[in-house]
Amino acid sequence: MHETDIAVIGAGAAGVAAARRLHDQHIATVLMEARDRVGGRAWTYAGEHALDLGCGWLHSADENEWASLAPRLGFTVDESPPPWSRPALTVNFSAAEQAEYRAAWERFYDSIDAAAAEDSDRPMSDCFEPGGRWNPILQAMVTYINGAEAEKISIREYARYHDSELNRRVRQGYGALIQAYAAPLDIRTGCPVTLIDHSGTRLRIVTPRGEISARAAVIAAPPGVLANESLRFSPALPQKLEAAHALPLGVADKVFLALDNADEMPRDTRVYGSTTTHETGSYTLRPFGRPVVEGYFGGEFARALEHEGAGAFAAFAIEQLVGALGGDMRKRLKPIAESAWARDPYSLGSYSYGNPGAQAARAKLAVPIDGRLFFAGEHCSEKDFSTAHGAYRTGVKAADAAIRALQAQPA
Repeated sequence: MHETDIAVIGAGAAGVAAARRLHDQHIATVLMEARDRVGGRAWTYAGEHALDLGCGWLHSADENEWASLAPRLGFTVDESPPPWSRPALTVNFSAAEQAEYRAAWERFYDSIDAAAAEDSDRPMSDCFEPGGRWNPILQAMVTYINGAEAEKISIREYARYHDSELNRRVRQGYGALIQAYAAPLDIRTGCPVTLIDHSGTRLRIVTPRGEISARAAVIAAPPGVLANESLRFSPALPQKLEAAHALPLGVADKVFLALDNADEMPRDTRVYGSTTTHETGSYTLRPFGRPVVEGYFGGEFARALEHEGAGAFAAFAIEQLVGALGGDMRKRLKPIAESAWARDPYSLGSYSYGNPGAQAARAKLAVPIDGRLFFAGEHCSEKDFSTAHGAYRTGVKAADAAIRALQAQPA
């Protein structure tokens, strides 16, 4: 049995941040990760180009710790404005239509803001205009942003999210940045934790690769992994199980396609697959000027495409792009990689969202147990949920609490 002071479970953004804080404070720490890679839902596909299949944007970049860490680790923060701040391609979405859509967008979010000011717990879908022409694409955008449909999102809970509205990208990949930050750590990959026995004076942490004895643990696993008891506690923690069930993760998936003769296309420009249905992808041509297309899918539609199996996102995206840009595109597009976060047994979704009762569940899940079990992850963040910097902050907070608890304990 390996012994350590603190075990950190889950090497995503929260777990890496916690373990790095502990490491830098010279606390003996082991970081355990079920996958064979570090980063969790921050995953940079390392092919000819660095492609983020998980989180890709430094949201609230002027406040985001990862943005501050990037240059120190040799990573470049790209300051180009995001594609959604500029008009989309007009081939299937005229300039006049885009102006109408933007006006509908502003009315929709004005309505949400007004309801939030009244502390309304109504669903966001109540803010759609009855029979509105642009409701389908607004619904699609809601799923891209939140991973869930407007009907599932509480206006009160949605309003808790903090956003400075400054968005930046990491040229070498967000996932690669988090992996680089983890470089000095003692990491055990391919090591899923199945049981944390906290009945004794030390924790007994069970994995297929053996057991670890620790004085404390930071649990940075997604709520679905706790809810389905892939990771169990002994004695059981019914209050944590209840909170985890109350925090489902939304689904947001990506596909990347190689694009031949890419120079003929504008860089960092969006193409909407459809404006008449929410079951559509949104596509960015030539992100960073690279010869690729990035496709984005959200909500139950993304989940349904996942269930169709590998290649479904690419096939759907190619058909939509051919419809928008012409039959010539079929021979110019080739699949590179796609995600399937809801099917991933160690994620079971992409990120948390403002479902009814989320704040109470986040607070309940974040509470430490007996000064030995500490919880972290974006789903534990009161106002930065769904982000890698929210995960970072909860990881550091849990690590600091664990350090204080250990200092108060006999060795």
